[in-house]
Amino acid sequence: MPEGDAVLRTARLLDRGLSGLALTGTDIRVPRLATADLSGGTVVETVARGKHLLTRIDHRTGGWTLHTHLKMDGSWRLVRRGQRWPKPAFEARVVLRTESVEAVGFLLGTVELFPRSREGERLGHLGPDLLGPDWDRTEALRRLRHRPDRPLFEALRDQRNLAGIGTIYAAEAAFLAGVDPMRPVGEVPDLGRLVDRARELMRAEWSRSGRMWVYGRRACRRCGGTVLVRRIGPAGRLRPAYSCPACQR
Repeated sequence: MPEGDAVLRTARLLDRGLSGLALTGTDIRVPRLATADLSGGTVVETVARGKHLLTRIDHRTGGWTLHTHLKMDGSWRLVRRGQRWPKPAFEARVVLRTESVEAVGFLLGTVELFPRSREGERLGHLGPDLLGPDWDRTEALRRLRHRPDRPLFEALRDQRNLAGIGTIYAAEAAFLAGVDPMRPVGEVPDLGRLVDRARELMRAEWSRSGRMWVYGRRACRRCGGTVLVRRIGPAGRLRPAYSCPACQR
């Protein structure tokens, strides 16, 4: 699943390509929104909120928000009108058309359309966004410490605590802090510094480097020891937690 930095890149792509343009057509290919038509509306902006994408559109019927989530396999692509799509048409879930460009959302895990005034209601459960302009470190730490017995890896990935962080950054931040991802949050010696490091990695788009310390690796890039992989999380949503037993005692 794309993490917050990848979602932010997607938001910037859509914002640059669509903002200020009038929609000549919309095609939302999910049953409950099949008849929705925002033609004639103007795209105001696209922003990221953690792993969520919010495309705001002014229309004669009011201000609307198209909410999408990439989940595991989703992506957005911008193509010139008339240009061949980079993926099969049957994978398209949303098409936003302007005179010059089309934005196509493929295999999107979530597609919702609601009045802009309801954004807080729909996304208000999310914790502080690590990459957001309103990042609140104090509130993030308060939420993390609310359940001190919870494993660090699980607590970091909970979007109600921190919006945007996922499996990669939870593993890499724990490694750099020298903390076992199974360690209870309440026993982490410097939780604030660990969160700061996670934010630094995300801002540097570390996931694009391909030079992970432990995530997705068989051997630790620091000591060469065997990487341990444990699956952590609630039933049905287990995720692999990579760690180095030697470096993260």
